[in-house]
Amino acid sequence: MNDAEAQLYKDLAALGIAYEKHEHAPVFTVAESEAHNRDIPGAHTKNLFLKDKNGAYFLVTVPAEARVDLKALPSAIGCGRISFGKAEDMERLLGITPGSVTALAAINDTDCTVHFVLDAALAQADIINCHPLRNSATLSIATSDLVRAQTYWQHPPQIISVPTLEPA
Repeated sequence: MNDAEAQLYKDLAALGIAYEKHEHAPVFTVAESEAHNRDIPGAHTKNLFLKDKNGAYFLVTVPAEARVDLKALPSAIGCGRISFGKAEDMERLLGITPGSVTALAAINDTDCTVHFVLDAALAQADIINCHPLRNSATLSIATSDLVRAQTYWQHPPQIISVPTLEPA
């Protein structure tokens, strides 16, 4: 466990937030995580690190099976044309690497550079599953507690119905 992950657990404890930790082999994609997800109850997520044409960054959290409509998303979140952010920017701003992307990375963005977006369907889930800043574990946490933690870290998520495409 690195210092950032240790601080994450300290903050969750200070906020009185309960969680269940599930250790597993590292996963880098939603497809790879499906084998583990079968054994972990709650909503599973996909996280997109995005940048708009004006240089604003976003971390968008949607249900794992969602196919986000990247052309419609900018108007839904109030930004310009978007593209995927670079891995080095994600590491610099959120302290995480591809495969470890998580809404809990709000803890590392002390400059409040990244805007966090949570899909409305996930916001209604009782339990949401997130990586604890590494891709070899999953935390099951009450969705209301995730929002509370993000707000504590000065990143209250924008909760919207993220536009999606039909399944492939």
